[in-house]
This record gives sequence, C-alpha cells and structure tokens, in this order.
Amino acid sequence: MKGSHLFLCLFSMSCWVNLMLTAGNKIFHFGACRVSMSVTEVRSGFTAIKANIQGRDPIRTLSILSYPHSLHKVQSSDRCCIAHHLFNFYVDKVFKHCKTEDSYINRKVSSIANSFLSMKRKLEHCHEKNKCICRQESTEKFNQILANYEGLNVTSAAIKSLGELDILLDWMEKSP
Repeated sequence: MKGSHLFLCLFSMSCWVNLMLTAGNKIFHFGACRVSMSVTEVRSGFTAIKANIQGRDPIRTLSILSYPHSLHKVQSSDRCCIAHHLFNFYVDKVFKHCKTEDSYINRKVSSIANSFLSMKRKLEHCHEKNKCICRQESTEKFNQILANYEGLNVTSAAIKSLGELDILLDWMEKSP
C-alpha cells in the first residue's frame, strides 16, 4: 500500500513538473513537423515594442508579409516549408538590422530573436529529416516575401518586417 502511494506521489510530481516546464508553450503543426514555442512570451515582447517599431516605419503603403497571397491560403503540406523559410528569414535578415538607440527595445527584440532562433533550429531538424518538403507554390510565396523585403533598403525592410510580426504570429496560430 505504501508503495502505491509513493508511486502516485512521484507520478503526480512528474506530471506537475512537466506541466510547469511546458506552460505557455504552444505546439505548432507545420505539415508533418511539430514544434513548440512560447507564443505568449513572443507576443508579449512584441506588444511592448509594437507602437515604437511601427512608428519607425517610414513606408506605410507596402507590406512584406501581407502582400496578396504571401501567407494566405497556404496548403497544410506547405506550412513547414514556409515556416522554415520565414524563421530563417527573421533570424538571418530581420533581427540583425533592428538595432535602435533604445536599450529596452533592443532587449525585447533580442528576446524575440532568441525564441525565433530556437524555432529555426527545430524546423531545421524537421527539414533535415525530410519532414519539411518545399513544393513550387511554397517557394514562390516565400520568394514574393523576399522580393518585398529586398525592394526596400535593409534597415527599412527589417523594421517593417519586425512591425509585421503579429501577421506571422496570427498565421501560425490560426493554422490547423
């Protein structure tokens, strides 16, 4: 009888620890790839700087992520490929050029960038295991995003992309 109480106590404790470690994380399904990220932490960091970052965007008539069909109507089989490209894009291009004179903003951007780096690594792992297939349509959609970005100077494009982070987060969360 004592053994079963001890087992129950240990089992309950391990479940509680597991719950605490994953609290705030959400599992995203990108095709055959499943990855977790603390989207509430990223959203919180972004919300804290959104007005400041969007206020620095000199071009309000163009969108990098919302260009018609960029992230809309992406097939579930293409979600992994698009997500893989987008996390690489944000880590390799956007965050590197989002330095400001405000240390608070820089810390928030750094925190978001660290979360994106973690996602990038997880998606690379899926990509290496061939769970993340890139079809022509997904490549074309990402190329459109890249063309929108490269049509601006580097700093303006990075600030605009960071200011559109909520578009990416909404796309990730709304998907099946």
